[in-house]
Amino acid sequence: MLDIARISKRFGTRQALDDVSFTVEPGEVFGFVGSNGAGKTTTMRIVLGVLTADAGDVRWKGRAVDADLRRRIGYMPEERGLYPRMRVGDQLRYLARLHGLPGALAAAAVARWTERLGVASRLGDEVQKLSLGNQQRVQLCAALVHDPEVLVLDEPFSGLDPTAVEVMSSVLRDKADAGVPVIFSSHQLDLVERLCDRIGIIAGGRMVAVGSVADLRERGGGAAVIDVEGPPAGWAASLPGVEVLDDDGACHTRLRLATGTDDQDVLRAALAAGPVHEFRRWRPPLTELYRDVVQAGPEQPEAVA
Repeated sequence: MLDIARISKRFGTRQALDDVSFTVEPGEVFGFVGSNGAGKTTTMRIVLGVLTADAGDVRWKGRAVDADLRRRIGYMPEERGLYPRMRVGDQLRYLARLHGLPGALAAAAVARWTERLGVASRLGDEVQKLSLGNQQRVQLCAALVHDPEVLVLDEPFSGLDPTAVEVMSSVLRDKADAGVPVIFSSHQLDLVERLCDRIGIIAGGRMVAVGSVADLRERGGGAAVIDVEGPPAGWAASLPGVEVLDDDGACHTRLRLATGTDDQDVLRAALAAGPVHEFRRWRPPLTELYRDVVQAGPEQPEAVA
């Protein structure tokens, strides 16, 4: 287990991280989301040892992450971390050797990962001559080429076309299925929702929620969406245990049901008002959950776990 335990970091007068804690289990894909400046990259750099925390620590399998353990982490920075004038193949073999792979194994790993990620034909090209999407693929190759025990990826899907997104998604899922903890940050919340087992939301340097999408939905309470042909919201306004959240003025009404409210009673009231074309439990997407969680702030005494 990768354990980020109560880390804090200050830059001058700015508190970049404030008591940040979460874990990433072996075989888990963990999405780390937040606005620009929220603290995602600072957290990842502390995990990698690029920055030192003012307080707290990072542990892998119960052991403090030191220089030796960091060699076993695959890291992909948000900024391009490659030598622009160096050829792709030479660069990846060099990075594999830095992580301790002998020459033959390094060459085999480079061949395997560049083939998997669709850049095998560009081994002789300088990195600076590649498109941004292909540079991103090569950068992921660099994170994978030494067969890491942990993957830490900062905005790995940035600049990728839909085909490349699917390839990279399958690679991350395969690594997790092999037991590797995978943590990545992204602003593409639809992708995070689809790919991740759990999600951590950070705002203003503090973790405001950690859990699965189902956990975050539970935190926000349940809501039922009912489409009725007839009077829009009037039929629902007086029902006990029912709050009208949204009414489009035609036939679509969104309701929140209090705990213990029987949704079948609500359905019967809707049918009395007119034909019901749809009656389903509303499952808000991560984009809405993220907004609501950030506005609500951290749960007390602890975030969702």
